Amino acid sequence: MKVVAYTRAEIGTGASRRLRAAGMAPGIVYGGNSEPVNIKLDHNALFYALKREAFHSSILDLEIDGKEEKVLLRDFQVHAYKPVVLHVDFQRVDANQKITVKVPLHFINEETSPAAKTGIVHHATTELEISCLPAHLPSFIEVDLANLDVGQAIHLADLKLPEGVSATSHDESQPIVTATVANVAESEEEVSEEAAPAADAETKE
Repeated sequence: MKVVAYTRAEIGTGASRRLRAAGMAPGIVYGGNSEPVNIKLDHNALFYALKREAFHSSILDLEIDGKEEKVLLRDFQVHAYKPVVLHVDFQRVDANQKITVKVPLHFINEETSPAAKTGIVHHATTELEISCLPAHLPSFIEVDLANLDVGQAIHLADLKLPEGVSATSHDESQPIVTATVANVAESEEEVSEEAAPAADAETKE
């Protein structure tokens, strides 16, 4: 995934405000054997890129003034209530050095699992922190729930990680997904509440 940026000389709150007013977003690139570089990016392109899952967990091709380098998105700040990106941080990556990244978990076959038919499936986490070389970085980790039944759980130790990828957590008993019995009392209560308005209507008639 390619990202285009340009170097910027002005820094500080006032400079950042002027950049955003001009349709640009301020950022920085750091890490590796080079000095940090202050950059600016097209705000709208960045805003919509941040909505893409892969943008957060993939090696990005960052072009700065025509020169390209490999980076990871490390942090970003957005306005509390406006659709405005305030700042973005990228970290350079070395092909020969391992990186630590949080990648999303994709749950498959949940709808057809025994647990979903008779109970409730709880996702204890939706992402996993992993360590690997940049070339081995997966966009996501797949978690198959096809055989999950009520009373069972899938733990970190149960996940099949891609070759060259390891979880940073050493707690293999860490729950990823759990399945519990559906609360019958709550279900009956919901049915009663739905039936009440209908009964009232009949009484008024």
